[in-house]
Amino acid sequence: MTEQHTHRFERGTDGPKVILVGVDGSDSSLRAAAYAGGLARRQHALLAVVYVQPVQAAGAVLGAPLAETTEEIAEDIVAQIRDAAERLKGMFDVRWEFHTFRGDPYSGLVRAADELKADAVVVGASEQAGHRLVGSVAVRLVKSGRWPVTVVP
Repeated sequence: MTEQHTHRFERGTDGPKVILVGVDGSDSSLRAAAYAGGLARRQHALLAVVYVQPVQAAGAVLGAPLAETTEEIAEDIVAQIRDAAERLKGMFDVRWEFHTFRGDPYSGLVRAADELKADAVVVGASEQAGHRLVGSVAVRLVKSGRWPVTVVP
C-alpha cells in the first residue's frame, strides 16, 4: 500500500515563496510588476511574471494576425523586465521568471497561479471603463478566494 501526499499550501506561515504578477503591457500592469518585484525582494520570493496571450478568434482578423501581435507584446514585456533587472543589478536582486499562458486573462492567470504554485497574485487595476459594469479580472480573482490578491492602481 502506497501513501500519496498532496501539496498543501501553508498560507501565513513563512511568507510567500512565489509571487505571481499578471502583465499585459498596460501602465497599471507595469506598476503592478514594480510593486510585486518589491514584495518578492523583501520576501526573498520568486517573482513569476505572467503574460496571458489571447486566443485568436475563429473569424478573420484585419491587419496583423493576433498571434504575431501578442508575441510582440510578450517580447516587449520581457525586454522591459530584463532592462529594469539589469539597471537594478547589485542594488535590488530579485529572482524572476517570465511565463506566457494562452487564453482569456482570468482563466490564464488562474491556470498560471495553479501550475506555478503561487502564494500571492498581483495585478493592475483595469483601465477599461466597461469593467466597472461587467467586473474586471482583478475582481474575479479576488472573488475566487484562492490566493491573496493585491490590486495595484
